[in-house]
Amino acid sequence: MNSTSQNTPSDIVTQNWVDKYLPKFCRPYARLARLDGPIGTWLLLLPCWWGLALATAHYPAEPTTPLYYMILFAIGALVMRGAGCTWNDITDRDFDGKVTRTATRPIPAGDVSVKQALVFMALQCLIGLVVLLQFNNYAIIVGVTALILVIAYPFMKRITYWPQAWLGLTFNWGVLVGWIAIVGDISMPALTLYAAGFFWTLGYDTIYAHQDKEDDVLIGVKSTALRLGDGTAKWMVGFYGATIILIGLAAYQVDIEWPFWFVLGLGAIHLLWQVKSLNIDDAQNCSRLFKSNRDFGIVIFIGIVAGAF
Repeated sequence: MNSTSQNTPSDIVTQNWVDKYLPKFCRPYARLARLDGPIGTWLLLLPCWWGLALATAHYPAEPTTPLYYMILFAIGALVMRGAGCTWNDITDRDFDGKVTRTATRPIPAGDVSVKQALVFMALQCLIGLVVLLQFNNYAIIVGVTALILVIAYPFMKRITYWPQAWLGLTFNWGVLVGWIAIVGDISMPALTLYAAGFFWTLGYDTIYAHQDKEDDVLIGVKSTALRLGDGTAKWMVGFYGATIILIGLAAYQVDIEWPFWFVLGLGAIHLLWQVKSLNIDDAQNCSRLFKSNRDFGIVIFIGIVAGAF
């Protein structure tokens, strides 16, 4: 996922904290890692916290352990999202250079070479590995296997109209790692919550893809936005409906307490608002609804925590 807008000639945002506070030589790398656009980090982080919280509801741990793991996941999500974006820009550099919106990204603009980007990506992955090594062996193994999904993702939009489904598999892998970090193995509640995250991502990234559909046609890549077209809202009902049902089922499987169900209802209302408010031909509307999924993810996390204690 890369920040885009059909209403601006470039998706590089200037005059933010990157320009104000970072040394000039660091700025292209910060933009390469999308450090100036935190929504992707949130959407990668929150499934980790969901899995961690659900596991704690199922298998109570010392209070300091989940808090420590939350911090580790935050660091890991930041660097691994950056590594994923760097890899995406490396593989898409020829496409990006042909589109006005993406031509000013660090690699096609010549601010960062491919070799420099690869070194930067490796550094981010190394930090991610250090974070991952703080967990148990099973969590480490499962965490490392996510690299297969990350490496393949940029190529999915070239071969299928459903790259958002692959992103759903990738972005929610943290549910499994978060669960395993506490419980030590994978069991049905974790798999159910992972499936919920899959449909959630399928929904929000379809909204996101509608911002890019004109450019996608121009450069010859595929997306669910192009596949579903004017029928998107109907599909969103199914995607988001499955999300709520599966989150509820995962919570039921761990015998979660009643406060969770109240909060889940609030989350369902939020997703319904997204569907009702969606205008697939308005890039600003799509951007606003896409970014609002951070709030949904936080609400669900709060609900799981409230039901666990």
